[in-house]
Parts: sequence; structure tokens; C-alpha cells
Amino acid sequence: MKIRQISLFLAFFIAFLFLLTLNISLGSVSIPFKKVWEIVFFHETTSTSGSIIWQIRLPRILFASISGIYLSISGLLLQVFFRNPIVGPYVLGISSGATLMVALVMLAGIGINISLVCPFLLSVSAFVGALLVMLILVLLSSKVKSIETLLIIGLMMGYLCYAVTSILVVFAQKEKVKGFFLWQMGSFSGITWKEFSIVSFLGIAIFIGLFFLKKPLNAFLLGEEYAKTMGVNIKAFRILIITISSALSGIVTAFSGPVAFIGLAIPHMARLSFGTSDNGILIPASAIIGADVIMLCDFFARNLFSPIELPISAITAIFGAPIVIGLLLKKRMII
Repeated sequence: MKIRQISLFLAFFIAFLFLLTLNISLGSVSIPFKKVWEIVFFHETTSTSGSIIWQIRLPRILFASISGIYLSISGLLLQVFFRNPIVGPYVLGISSGATLMVALVMLAGIGINISLVCPFLLSVSAFVGALLVMLILVLLSSKVKSIETLLIIGLMMGYLCYAVTSILVVFAQKEKVKGFFLWQMGSFSGITWKEFSIVSFLGIAIFIGLFFLKKPLNAFLLGEEYAKTMGVNIKAFRILIITISSALSGIVTAFSGPVAFIGLAIPHMARLSFGTSDNGILIPASAIIGADVIMLCDFFARNLFSPIELPISAITAIFGAPIVIGLLLKKRMII
């Protein structure tokens, strides 16, 4: 690893600590930076500031950062696999599957009695929807020879889910449509330590599989035939890539709703910033940049028009799209 790349990792990590502190400190109630670290280090929860930090802001911002990591890595894996710069976690219909299941619960009232037993009904239904689409794609990946065909199938799955969701919206009550629309915009509001723990635990299990993908991913950059000559089992590789990327994006969507842009744009920012296509560097680079960007976006979502909170997807798109366009024009390259 070059000195410049090490310096960039250090800079992004310092930015991570600064943004973490900024998000914990500023909000409808401002808490001085010094007091923030005192409360965090000494785990002080008795004061009003301590309750705000430990019960509201800290679990939210940690969840946001881990969501940025998951979505960025998911997008990177899919872009390498499909060798397509406009592929993101939601292009394969994962988000649409999650949205359809949430629509069935919120708009059609399916499973409404279960909500008394399962407090995470919407999260569970969203994850089940993402999982079902993922399973269909995994089954088809072993039968379809062309990667482009698999990508088109994913797009069609997304359109089908969107069509059914639109029909449900037309026949639903206005009050229910409003709640569903708010969920669709994406938000980290109301995240608790319990939800953060669930997402972290699931992520650790997924990242164990990711550890074995670095060399096959680098080989796949030079084409499927080259990867075969390097001993990569293409069928198993397809299944693993789709499973990991879909699971990462599905977990985030389940608890926060769809979060746009991050999975699509952050891998580009990582490539252009670090000047490499080595996935051994791009995976951690995408993770730290994704965490930084999504924390910054969540800060603006909470504070720009406080006490009104803006949808996180709107902020990620407004903030990130011009940056990526600028980087691409500056480098005079399209990936």
C-alpha cells in the first residue's frame, strides 16, 4: 500500500471521528464537544444530556455509519461482478422486494395481528421481501450463463414488485398511504441499541464470507474466462456475491427503509480517491468513505430544517451526485 493511500485512510478515519462527535453534539439540543466525550467515556446516563446521547443519538449515528459500510460494500461487489458502473444494491430488485412486503403489511393489512407479538414487524417483513428476491436471483444465477441476462432479470423483478406495490397504493386508505410514503423516503429516526445489535450481528456473519472474496474479485476484474483459469468456481462465486450484496442491502432497508445513492456512488468515490482497482484496498476504502458520507448526510437531514427531519435518500442524492460528477470530470474518466 502506498503512502498516499495510507494517508487517505488516516484522513477519512479522522473525518469519521469528527462526524461522529458532530452528530452526537448538535441537534435540537446542543451539547458541547467536551461534554460529549465525557459522557461517552464515563458512560454517564443520569443527566438529560446523557440520556439524549446514549438513548437517541449514539445508537442512531452508529447505525447510520454501519449502514453506509454495508451499502457501499454491497455496491462495490455488484459493480465488480457485473462490470457495470451504474449497478447498485437496489438495481437487482432487492429494495423493491422489501418495499412490496412492507406495502402488503401497511397497505393491505396482512399480518396486522402479528404486530402485537413482533414489534419489528415492518423490519421483518422488509427483510423477508429482500430475502425472497435474493433467493430467486440465487436460483436463477445457477441456470443463467450470461451476467447481463441476470442483471436484466433483476431489473424486471424490481419492476414487477413496483407494479404490485403501485396497485396496493391505489386501493389503500389515504392515512395508510401517507405512512407508507414516509417509510419509502428512508430515515434513521427511532433506531435503538436493540436494532443496532441485530444489524451488527448479522453483518459480522456476512463479512466472514466477504473475507474469502478478495482474490476472486480481483481475478474477475479481468473477465470471467480469466477468473476460470485462476481456479475461480464461477457458479459458487455468483451465488456468494449475490447473497452477500443482497443481504447487506436488505438488512439496511429492513430497519431504515430504502437509502438511495450510497451503494451506487461510494465505490466510484473510493476508486477515484485511492486510484486503484485492487479490491483489497477498495473494500475498506468504500467502507470508511460510505460511513463518512452517510453520517454527514444524516447530520444535514436532522439539522437543516430542524425540528423537521428530511428524508435521508433525498440528502444522499443531493449531496453525493454532484461530488461524483465532479470527480469523474476532474479525472476525465468513466469507470
